[in-house]
Amino acid sequence: MKESIQKAKILVEAFPYIKQWFGRTVVVKYGGSTRSGENELRNTLQDIVLMKFVGMKPVVVHGGGKDITRATEKLGFRSQFIDGLRVTDLPTMKVVEKILGGKINKQLVDLIHALGGRAVGLSGKDGAMLQASRVKSRSGKDIGFVGKVSKVNAAVLQSLDREKFIPVIAPLGLGKDGHAYNVNADEAAGAIAGALKAEKLVYLTDVPGICQKQKDPKSLLSTIKAKEVSMLIKKGIISGGMIPKAQSCLLALKQGVHKTHIIDGTLPHALLLEIFTPQGIGTEIIP
Repeated sequence: MKESIQKAKILVEAFPYIKQWFGRTVVVKYGGSTRSGENELRNTLQDIVLMKFVGMKPVVVHGGGKDITRATEKLGFRSQFIDGLRVTDLPTMKVVEKILGGKINKQLVDLIHALGGRAVGLSGKDGAMLQASRVKSRSGKDIGFVGKVSKVNAAVLQSLDREKFIPVIAPLGLGKDGHAYNVNADEAAGAIAGALKAEKLVYLTDVPGICQKQKDPKSLLSTIKAKEVSMLIKKGIISGGMIPKAQSCLLALKQGVHKTHIIDGTLPHALLLEIFTPQGIGTEIIP
Protein backbone atom coordinates (compact mmCIF):
# COMPACT_ATOMS: atom_id res chain seq x y z
CA MET A 1 0.00 0.00 0.00
CA LYS A 2 2.84 2.43 0.86
CA GLU A 3 4.32 1.91 -2.59
CA SER A 4 0.96 2.66 -4.24
CA ILE A 5 0.53 5.82 -2.15
CA GLN A 6 4.02 6.96 -3.16
CA LYS A 7 3.17 6.45 -6.82
CA ALA A 8 -0.02 8.49 -6.35
CA LYS A 9 2.01 11.30 -4.75
CA ILE A 10 4.38 11.35 -7.72
CA LEU A 11 1.43 11.70 -10.10
CA VAL A 12 -0.04 14.53 -8.01
CA GLU A 13 3.32 16.34 -8.01
CA ALA A 14 3.54 15.96 -11.78
CA PHE A 15 -0.03 17.18 -12.36
CA PRO A 16 0.76 20.95 -12.56
CA TYR A 17 3.41 20.25 -15.18
CA ILE A 18 1.10 17.93 -17.15
CA LYS A 19 -1.46 20.75 -17.15
CA GLN A 20 1.15 23.36 -18.10
CA TRP A 21 2.49 21.35 -21.06
CA PHE A 22 -0.83 20.05 -22.39
CA GLY A 23 -1.09 20.87 -26.09
CA ARG A 24 2.45 22.25 -26.26
CA THR A 25 5.00 21.29 -28.91
CA VAL A 26 8.36 19.96 -27.72
CA VAL A 27 11.09 19.21 -30.28
CA VAL A 28 13.56 16.56 -29.10
CA LYS A 29 16.89 16.09 -30.85
CA TYR A 30 18.05 12.54 -30.21
CA GLY A 31 21.67 11.83 -31.10
CA GLY A 32 23.70 8.67 -31.46
CA SER A 33 25.90 9.64 -28.51
CA THR A 34 23.03 8.84 -26.12
CA ARG A 35 22.18 5.52 -27.76
CA SER A 36 24.61 3.41 -25.75
CA GLY A 37 22.27 0.43 -25.51
CA GLU A 38 18.74 -0.88 -26.02
CA ASN A 39 17.66 0.08 -22.49
CA GLU A 40 18.76 3.70 -22.91
CA LEU A 41 16.93 3.97 -26.23
CA ARG A 42 13.83 2.36 -24.77
CA ASN A 43 13.82 4.76 -21.77
CA THR A 44 14.02 7.79 -24.05
CA LEU A 45 11.23 6.64 -26.34
CA GLN A 46 9.07 5.67 -23.34
CA ASP A 47 9.34 9.28 -22.20
CA ILE A 48 8.31 10.52 -25.65
CA VAL A 49 5.32 8.16 -25.84
CA LEU A 50 4.23 9.21 -22.34
CA MET A 51 4.51 12.88 -23.33
CA LYS A 52 2.14 12.19 -26.21
CA PHE A 53 -0.35 10.32 -24.01
CA VAL A 54 -0.58 13.22 -21.52
CA GLY A 55 -1.42 15.67 -24.28
CA MET A 56 1.95 17.06 -25.35
CA LYS A 57 3.12 17.23 -28.97
CA PRO A 58 6.60 15.72 -29.19
CA VAL A 59 8.56 15.92 -32.44
CA VAL A 60 11.72 13.81 -32.72
CA VAL A 61 14.73 14.75 -34.85
CA HIS A 62 17.54 12.20 -34.87
CA GLY A 63 21.15 12.08 -35.97
CA GLY A 64 23.36 9.11 -36.71
CA GLY A 65 26.95 10.18 -37.31
CA LYS A 66 28.57 7.17 -35.67
CA ASP A 67 26.41 4.73 -37.63
CA ILE A 68 27.27 6.54 -40.88
CA THR A 69 30.98 6.38 -40.10
CA ARG A 70 30.80 2.63 -39.38
CA ALA A 71 28.84 2.00 -42.58
CA THR A 72 31.21 4.01 -44.79
CA GLU A 73 34.27 2.33 -43.27
CA LYS A 74 32.81 -1.09 -44.03
CA LEU A 75 32.57 0.00 -47.66
CA GLY A 76 36.18 1.17 -47.62
CA PHE A 77 35.40 4.92 -47.56
CA ARG A 78 37.51 7.10 -45.30
CA SER A 79 35.44 9.59 -43.31
CA GLN A 80 36.77 13.10 -43.74
CA PHE A 81 35.66 16.16 -41.77
CA ILE A 82 36.36 19.82 -42.51
CA ASP A 83 35.32 22.44 -39.92
CA GLY A 84 33.34 19.69 -38.18
CA LEU A 85 31.31 18.89 -41.33
CA ARG A 86 31.39 15.49 -42.99
CA VAL A 87 32.69 15.66 -46.54
CA THR A 88 29.77 14.10 -48.41
CA ASP A 89 30.45 13.02 -51.98
CA LEU A 90 27.77 11.15 -53.95
CA PRO A 91 28.69 7.61 -52.71
CA THR A 92 28.78 8.89 -49.11
CA MET A 93 25.44 10.65 -49.57
CA LYS A 94 23.88 7.35 -50.61
CA VAL A 95 25.11 5.80 -47.36
CA VAL A 96 23.84 8.81 -45.35
CA GLU A 97 20.36 8.41 -46.85
CA LYS A 98 20.35 4.67 -46.20
CA ILE A 99 21.43 5.00 -42.56
CA LEU A 100 19.44 8.08 -41.55
CA GLY A 101 16.30 7.67 -43.65
CA GLY A 102 16.30 3.89 -43.47
CA LYS A 103 18.00 2.07 -40.62
CA ILE A 104 17.83 4.54 -37.71
CA ASN A 105 14.52 6.16 -38.61
CA LYS A 106 12.76 2.81 -38.95
CA GLN A 107 14.28 1.52 -35.71
CA LEU A 108 12.91 4.48 -33.75
CA VAL A 109 9.47 4.26 -35.34
CA ASP A 110 9.24 0.50 -34.74
CA LEU A 111 10.13 0.87 -31.06
CA ILE A 112 7.65 3.72 -30.53
CA HIS A 113 4.94 1.44 -31.93
CA ALA A 114 6.11 -1.42 -29.69
CA LEU A 115 5.71 0.95 -26.70
CA GLY A 116 2.12 1.74 -27.66
CA GLY A 117 2.67 5.00 -29.48
CA ARG A 118 1.85 6.04 -33.05
CA ALA A 119 4.74 7.40 -35.10
CA VAL A 120 5.47 8.30 -38.70
CA GLY A 121 9.04 8.23 -39.94
CA LEU A 122 10.06 10.72 -42.58
CA SER A 123 13.04 12.63 -43.83
CA GLY A 124 13.33 16.32 -44.54
CA LYS A 125 12.93 15.45 -48.23
CA ASP A 126 9.33 14.32 -47.71
CA GLY A 127 6.97 17.07 -48.75
CA ALA A 128 10.07 19.27 -49.23
CA MET A 129 9.89 19.78 -45.47
CA LEU A 130 13.56 20.76 -45.07
CA GLN A 131 14.63 22.87 -48.01
CA ALA A 132 18.39 23.08 -48.11
CA SER A 133 21.08 25.12 -49.82
CA ARG A 134 24.57 23.82 -50.48
CA VAL A 135 27.31 25.07 -48.17
CA LYS A 136 31.09 25.12 -48.26
CA SER A 137 33.59 24.96 -45.42
CA ARG A 138 34.65 28.17 -43.70
CA SER A 139 37.84 28.07 -45.74
CA GLY A 140 35.80 27.86 -48.97
CA LYS A 141 36.48 24.19 -49.71
CA ASP A 142 33.83 22.15 -51.51
CA ILE A 143 32.54 19.50 -49.10
CA GLY A 144 29.99 17.90 -51.38
CA PHE A 145 26.31 17.40 -50.61
CA VAL A 146 26.28 19.20 -47.27
CA GLY A 147 23.32 21.52 -46.81
CA LYS A 148 22.06 24.27 -44.58
CA VAL A 149 18.34 24.65 -43.89
CA SER A 150 17.00 27.55 -45.94
CA LYS A 151 13.29 26.96 -45.24
CA VAL A 152 11.03 24.62 -43.29
CA ASN A 153 7.67 23.57 -44.71
CA ALA A 154 5.79 22.87 -41.50
CA ALA A 155 2.56 21.77 -43.25
CA VAL A 156 3.68 18.13 -43.29
CA LEU A 157 4.24 18.14 -39.52
CA GLN A 158 1.00 20.01 -38.84
CA SER A 159 -0.96 17.37 -40.76
CA LEU A 160 0.66 14.60 -38.71
CA ASP A 161 -0.18 16.49 -35.52
CA ARG A 162 -3.85 16.67 -36.50
CA GLU A 163 -3.86 12.88 -36.83
CA LYS A 164 -2.10 12.45 -33.43
CA PHE A 165 1.13 10.96 -34.79
CA ILE A 166 4.63 11.47 -33.41
CA PRO A 167 6.87 12.65 -36.28
CA VAL A 168 10.34 11.06 -36.35
CA ILE A 169 12.55 13.05 -38.69
CA ALA A 170 15.84 12.19 -40.41
CA PRO A 171 17.87 15.36 -41.15
CA LEU A 172 18.01 15.10 -44.93
CA GLY A 173 17.33 18.25 -46.91
CA LEU A 174 16.09 18.76 -50.45
CA GLY A 175 17.93 21.24 -52.65
CA LYS A 176 16.50 23.32 -55.48
CA ASP A 177 18.61 21.15 -57.77
CA GLY A 178 16.60 18.09 -56.69
CA HIS A 179 19.52 16.53 -54.81
CA ALA A 180 19.37 15.26 -51.24
CA TYR A 181 21.64 17.06 -48.78
CA ASN A 182 23.21 15.99 -45.52
CA VAL A 183 22.02 18.50 -42.90
CA ASN A 184 23.46 18.83 -39.39
CA ALA A 185 20.84 17.27 -37.09
CA ASP A 186 21.28 19.97 -34.42
CA GLU A 187 20.60 22.68 -37.00
CA ALA A 188 17.62 20.77 -38.39
CA ALA A 189 16.09 20.43 -34.90
CA GLY A 190 16.52 24.15 -34.22
CA ALA A 191 15.00 25.15 -37.56
CA ILE A 192 12.03 22.80 -37.10
CA ALA A 193 11.42 24.03 -33.54
CA GLY A 194 11.46 27.62 -34.80
CA ALA A 195 9.06 26.89 -37.67
CA LEU A 196 6.63 25.17 -35.28
CA LYS A 197 7.02 27.93 -32.65
CA ALA A 198 7.68 25.11 -30.20
CA GLU A 199 7.38 25.71 -26.49
CA LYS A 200 10.60 23.83 -25.85
CA LEU A 201 13.59 22.48 -27.77
CA VAL A 202 15.61 19.76 -26.02
CA TYR A 203 18.99 18.39 -27.09
CA LEU A 204 19.83 14.99 -25.62
CA THR A 205 23.61 14.61 -25.24
CA ASP A 206 26.05 12.41 -23.32
CA VAL A 207 27.21 15.21 -20.97
CA PRO A 208 25.43 16.95 -18.05
CA GLY A 209 25.01 20.16 -20.05
CA ILE A 210 27.29 23.17 -20.50
CA CYS A 211 29.92 23.20 -17.76
CA GLN A 212 32.43 25.95 -16.94
CA LYS A 213 35.01 23.20 -16.53
CA GLN A 214 34.73 20.36 -19.01
CA LYS A 215 33.66 17.01 -17.52
CA ASP A 216 33.04 18.63 -14.13
CA PRO A 217 29.30 18.33 -13.35
CA LYS A 218 29.74 20.58 -10.30
CA SER A 219 30.51 23.50 -12.64
CA LEU A 220 27.25 23.04 -14.60
CA LEU A 221 25.70 26.27 -15.87
CA SER A 222 22.00 25.66 -15.24
CA THR A 223 20.81 28.82 -17.05
CA ILE A 224 22.44 30.85 -19.82
CA LYS A 225 20.99 33.95 -21.46
CA ALA A 226 21.14 34.09 -25.25
CA LYS A 227 23.39 37.17 -25.20
CA GLU A 228 26.02 35.22 -23.19
CA VAL A 229 26.50 32.40 -25.73
CA SER A 230 29.00 34.14 -28.03
CA MET A 231 31.16 35.09 -25.04
CA LEU A 232 31.14 31.50 -23.77
CA ILE A 233 32.19 30.26 -27.22
CA LYS A 234 35.09 32.75 -27.31
CA LYS A 235 36.21 31.59 -23.87
CA GLY A 236 36.11 27.96 -25.00
CA ILE A 237 33.50 27.00 -22.40
CA ILE A 238 31.16 26.13 -25.26
CA SER A 239 33.32 24.15 -27.68
CA GLY A 240 33.38 21.27 -30.16
CA GLY A 241 30.04 19.60 -30.82
CA MET A 242 28.36 21.85 -28.26
CA ILE A 243 28.78 24.89 -30.54
CA PRO A 244 26.19 23.89 -33.20
CA LYS A 245 23.76 22.96 -30.43
CA ALA A 246 24.12 26.35 -28.72
CA GLN A 247 23.90 28.20 -32.04
CA SER A 248 20.79 26.24 -33.01
CA CYS A 249 19.27 27.16 -29.64
CA LEU A 250 19.84 30.84 -30.47
CA LEU A 251 18.23 30.44 -33.89
CA ALA A 252 15.21 28.73 -32.35
CA LEU A 253 14.83 31.42 -29.68
CA LYS A 254 14.94 34.16 -32.32
CA GLN A 255 12.14 32.38 -34.19
CA GLY A 256 9.85 32.24 -31.17
CA VAL A 257 10.77 29.08 -29.23
CA HIS A 258 10.32 29.87 -25.54
CA LYS A 259 13.05 27.74 -23.97
CA THR A 260 15.88 25.53 -25.15
CA HIS A 261 17.67 22.84 -23.17
CA ILE A 262 20.83 20.76 -23.40
CA ILE A 263 20.58 17.75 -21.08
CA ASP A 264 22.21 14.40 -20.36
CA GLY A 265 20.17 11.91 -22.35
CA THR A 266 22.04 8.96 -20.85
CA LEU A 267 20.20 9.50 -17.54
CA PRO A 268 17.19 7.19 -17.19
CA HIS A 269 14.05 9.12 -18.19
CA ALA A 270 15.96 12.38 -18.66
CA LEU A 271 13.08 14.00 -20.55
CA LEU A 272 10.62 13.36 -17.72
CA LEU A 273 13.10 14.78 -15.22
CA GLU A 274 13.43 17.94 -17.29
CA ILE A 275 9.76 18.49 -18.04
CA PHE A 276 7.87 17.15 -15.02
CA THR A 277 10.08 18.17 -12.07
CA PRO A 278 10.55 21.67 -10.60
CA GLN A 279 14.35 21.63 -10.64
CA GLY A 280 14.84 20.16 -14.13
CA ILE A 281 18.26 19.04 -15.31
CA GLY A 282 21.03 20.21 -17.63
CA THR A 283 21.46 23.70 -19.10
CA GLU A 284 18.67 25.94 -20.34
CA ILE A 285 19.37 28.71 -22.82
CA ILE A 286 16.71 31.42 -22.61
CA PRO A 287 16.02 34.68 -24.50
